[in-house]
Amino acid sequence: MTDLMDDAADLTPRRGFFTRIAGAMALGLAGFVPAPSRAQPAGPDWPGTLKGRNRQVVDAYEVNSGFPLAFVYTFLLPNDPSNTTAVLVLRHGAFPIALADDMWKKYKIGESFKIIDPETKAPAVKNPFFKPKPGVLLIDDIALDRLLAKGTVVGACNVALTVQSKMLAGNAGVSAEEAAREWAANIIPGITVVPSGTWGVNRAQQAGCSYCAGG
Repeated sequence: MTDLMDDAADLTPRRGFFTRIAGAMALGLAGFVPAPSRAQPAGPDWPGTLKGRNRQVVDAYEVNSGFPLAFVYTFLLPNDPSNTTAVLVLRHGAFPIALADDMWKKYKIGESFKIIDPETKAPAVKNPFFKPKPGVLLIDDIALDRLLAKGTVVGACNVALTVQSKMLAGNAGVSAEEAAREWAANIIPGITVVPSGTWGVNRAQQAGCSYCAGG
């Protein structure tokens, strides 16, 4: 089966990414303080009252060639829109999907995390899942902006924001604190920053969502 995207990352760099995340968490989260954010913060009742009988949360913990977005799309596709709600939680390795283009370029996200842009076939210097050119993704409607327009509820992990911005702060020549502030200010509009991705998945299930692993 043809991959949704031409992802050049293999298991070795992915394992390296997991190792760096674990190390950063061990070193930096003992005194964890949530990053300040101008994005919409999650209230205690997030994701709120979800409409419809059909509800599913896609737990996106890795970019996985864009498949978490495809899983949201394929859940929505056969269901009655008036009776359906999809929730997408972007955590761990999938968190950068929540960031605007400027952050991808400035912090070298594609190069650092081995994320390939299907348009250029090179490490992504912009968010390849947000407002891509027609035909770049296998299905245009899996783009994040289109899913948001269809009412998909999207949460992004604040722990991943804090850890990953600290990891890549040196790429932009800024402090960890400045990187965290800048990332928080550049979350794509319509996405809610949740305290942690696992918290978000749990709250979505409490709100009646079935679970789908995004990978």
